[in-house]
Amino acid sequence: MAKKLKAGIIGATGMVGQRFITLLENHPYFEIAGLAASGRSAGKTYEEAVGGRWKLDLPCPESVKSMTVRDASNVKAFSESLDLVFCAVDMKKEEIKALEEAYAKAETPVISNNSANRWTPDVPMVIPEINDSHLAVIETQRKRLGTRRGFIAVKPNCSIQSYVPMLSALLPYRPTRVVATTYQAISGAGKTFREWPEMIDNVIPYIGGEEEKSEQEPLRIWGHIENGVIVKASSPLITTQCIRVPVTNGHTAAVFVDFEKKPSKEEILACWKEFKGKPQLLKLPSAPEQFITYFEEGNRPQAALDRDLYGGMGVSCGRLREDTLFDYKFVGLSHNTLRGAGGGAVLIAELLTAEGWITAK
Repeated sequence: MAKKLKAGIIGATGMVGQRFITLLENHPYFEIAGLAASGRSAGKTYEEAVGGRWKLDLPCPESVKSMTVRDASNVKAFSESLDLVFCAVDMKKEEIKALEEAYAKAETPVISNNSANRWTPDVPMVIPEINDSHLAVIETQRKRLGTRRGFIAVKPNCSIQSYVPMLSALLPYRPTRVVATTYQAISGAGKTFREWPEMIDNVIPYIGGEEEKSEQEPLRIWGHIENGVIVKASSPLITTQCIRVPVTNGHTAAVFVDFEKKPSKEEILACWKEFKGKPQLLKLPSAPEQFITYFEEGNRPQAALDRDLYGGMGVSCGRLREDTLFDYKFVGLSHNTLRGAGGGAVLIAELLTAEGWITAK
């Protein structure tokens, strides 16, 4: 791009906001032009606002340390010089919806990591390799909001990306029933072991609201646009359990699946190897060269070894075999704060930019 777009980060002091900062540093499409958070942080430098709460292994970029954090609630003042904003905030659902809509109505596209608008009928919830066609619903959303360039687009729940890509590649064989158990890293709760010592040597078999998201969001990903809104798919039937495990990053899924038309193992492996989408075809900056990587080794994928595949943007799987109750079972893995959170949102923004939905003001 001849000139980079000016990006703002709302919720810049949180873990996902920190991830956005590291991903956007030296990005070929975007430059960080504004950081915003709650009123508690407003007026401080970013370094002061974060204090000792920097949660990533990567160091905080020098380029943002002296930037003044703005109040995210001052929508017009913060957004007027920005071409788009990334949003990852810890607020009540209705407050998030109101905030994101306010930015969209201020003609600033919002790429959201939050769950608040995932079921708004005319807001696309996108995994770019799978359902980029849902971006067309933005036209309807703009009419509802009365905007010319503003809109909201969201990324789905981080855990579903450990199994939905593999199932998406197999949709031609019409999956009918899916059982998925996810083993989710503590960073999915925005925590580190220093902050959450209770997770050391522990497993917690409950993550609030996660199972409903894991069962329903895939159906919206696989849905279609009808009369200007996204209608979720009616199948397959999905049931899940979501478990917090003592892992820093990386969500693992154990998946069982039945098909209407059962494929061979060779056909499944071929589908996974060949599956690609718009990000690969357009060679977007954050796109993994290989979306799904299959490991032949019986003890892979492993979070510690494989979560950073293609910069954390590739998903991986292994242990594909026939099952005694279902047609097949396999194990999947995705990096929850990269592919599943900040990186996934940046990839959506790259696709929206490449296809002309986001332009300079």
